[in-house]
Amino acid sequence: MRYADVVIDNRTDSTDRPYTYACGDLDLQVGSKVYVPFARSRNLREGYVLALRDEEEIDPKIKARIRTIDHAAEDIVLTEESIRTAVWMRDRYVCRCIDALRCFTPAGKKRVRQPAAPEEPASLGEPLFDGAPGETGDLELTREQEAAIGEITAAIDRETHSRYLLHGVTGSGKTEVYIRAAERTLERGRTAIILVPEISLTPQIVDRFAAVFGGDNIAVVHSRMTLRARYEQWQRIRSGQVRIVIGARSAVFAPVARLGLIVIDEEHESTYKSDFTPKYDTAEVALKRLADRDNRGVLVLGSATPSVTSFARAEEGIYRVLPMRARYNEVALPEVTVVDMRRELREGNRSMISQELMDRMKAQLDAGRQIMLLQNRRGYSTFVSCRECGHVAVCPSCGVSLTYHSTEQKLVCHYCGHTEDVPRTCPECGSRYIRYFGSGTEKVEETIQDLFPDVATDRIDLDSVSRRGELSRRLKAFGRGDSRILIGTQMIAKGLDFRNVGLVGIISADLPLNIPDFRSPERAFQLITQAAGRAGRGEVRGNVIIQTYNPQHYAIVYAAAQDYEGFFGEELKFRSLMNYPPYSDMIQILFTSKDESAAREGAERWYEQIRSRLGQEAANVFTPQQAYLSRIRDIYRYSLVIRCPRGRRKIYSDLLRSLKEEDARRRVRYTAVVDINPYSFA
Repeated sequence: MRYADVVIDNRTDSTDRPYTYACGDLDLQVGSKVYVPFARSRNLREGYVLALRDEEEIDPKIKARIRTIDHAAEDIVLTEESIRTAVWMRDRYVCRCIDALRCFTPAGKKRVRQPAAPEEPASLGEPLFDGAPGETGDLELTREQEAAIGEITAAIDRETHSRYLLHGVTGSGKTEVYIRAAERTLERGRTAIILVPEISLTPQIVDRFAAVFGGDNIAVVHSRMTLRARYEQWQRIRSGQVRIVIGARSAVFAPVARLGLIVIDEEHESTYKSDFTPKYDTAEVALKRLADRDNRGVLVLGSATPSVTSFARAEEGIYRVLPMRARYNEVALPEVTVVDMRRELREGNRSMISQELMDRMKAQLDAGRQIMLLQNRRGYSTFVSCRECGHVAVCPSCGVSLTYHSTEQKLVCHYCGHTEDVPRTCPECGSRYIRYFGSGTEKVEETIQDLFPDVATDRIDLDSVSRRGELSRRLKAFGRGDSRILIGTQMIAKGLDFRNVGLVGIISADLPLNIPDFRSPERAFQLITQAAGRAGRGEVRGNVIIQTYNPQHYAIVYAAAQDYEGFFGEELKFRSLMNYPPYSDMIQILFTSKDESAAREGAERWYEQIRSRLGQEAANVFTPQQAYLSRIRDIYRYSLVIRCPRGRRKIYSDLLRSLKEEDARRRVRYTAVVDINPYSFA
């Protein structure tokens, strides 16, 4: 008799451990999906086999048996490498094992509680690309591209685990390096995963790869796909029909065999940090998978503005830096002009468009070139407020200010989706002096249409591209020249390659600096640099206008100079002084409950327990407080932040897990979620 250690799909902390079952005559393997009796439930429960053991290792009193395999999902068998990574994630991110395992299972598969008859296989759909595979050999490479490709392909040939940071300026040809690395990986009989930070970048990079490898050899994975489409792609990957996977962060869990390469393009982007449980870091998961004994693959991180943490790791020798300092077409980097909006106000210009930006826009339009304008805030205005009493319209369920959307003539909450009519008078004092303040992409669009009524304008933000396929349609229209001016949020600031864009205007460069987070300068620098990189990607040098009320801030100064090393040195001084990452790990525990007192009491209890158990390190635990967003959808939120010294992460993680286990036994009225190195402390 053999026995299986099974993780039950029961999503409670109290059952977050393996349970042992007798296998009977079933032919199981590590990673098999099974159905088992559990507790007093009348129905069988789903589970996954973590380990198989012989009879002599098992307590002879065990009688419970695995009843059957889930015949409707026999294709859902995880690899041993997936199981090892999931177990590692449980420890690394203080999450439940089943939540980590679910990252590797296909979205869109109908889940059943009892065994069912086999289903017909799902249609694999249409190929992504109609053309035949092409060749890359006829493209002339720069010396920097050749050097980078040479190092990466040598590591692929050795089949050793290697890590590279491809530090290339915008337009330096990083995508061609990714393609050549993927080619060599496939030649060695292995598979590759290519990750992009935004869905908006997926169509362009898919087209580039499909032109070389053919659409039938590529699977695409991202959250905008239907559940059925995502499941169909999972099937294609797991069966070995495709050997290249392209997608957003969840594609890092693609069930490929013989994984030889993972590319993380624009590695600095915050979207690579999961904001759902488990709150994983994509680069860390990629490293774990590639270092596994079944893979031993190569990691390539690419960015013009690497995260401070990644560049610090490179200086420590954890990554090898491959520099690419020149643009592929040898055109100079854009000419950057910083406009002090305080001076514009003093000179009587109250518009959000400076005179300098206006003049440059006219010149570019006259020359037949296109323009991109970045305003990293959607909606028409930031908030609605009364000038008499100061009342601000807020969401009744979340307590955050509502954003005015002119298209719908509504106030909208960007957290829960609550909408309401715009008040004609102040609901507090009855005053008619209630006005819109701040500006979003809708307001920018209206202003530009007033200034250039005969110029075709388009807008891209989460509101304008909510329908499936709308994002791709608008990007392709701009690429064809159907629209001359493209206005958008950070969705248009990175990765996009339009050869006729002669000018990029950054409307409010200060917005990222106003976020209450220690990474605010880093985000501002990255966003400005990435947005500026959209200009001048053709044969003519581009222009960039940065509008700011704080032109002396070092993030603005270094971004305007396109000096990454200068910014990195300045930022690292601040991080070192404050002992922020990369010199530590910042851990946030978020306590949520429908009862505010329960959330507060949970935060206070953990605060006392952690301080008492850390002893001399108790000073690393900050006083609990209401979260920055203290209420969302009528759920109250309290936050506890811990600064974990380098080298102590496992000790702190084990401590937090023990507190979660104690909460499970005590049946508390709150939920505690651990987030290690969050990208937002909201």
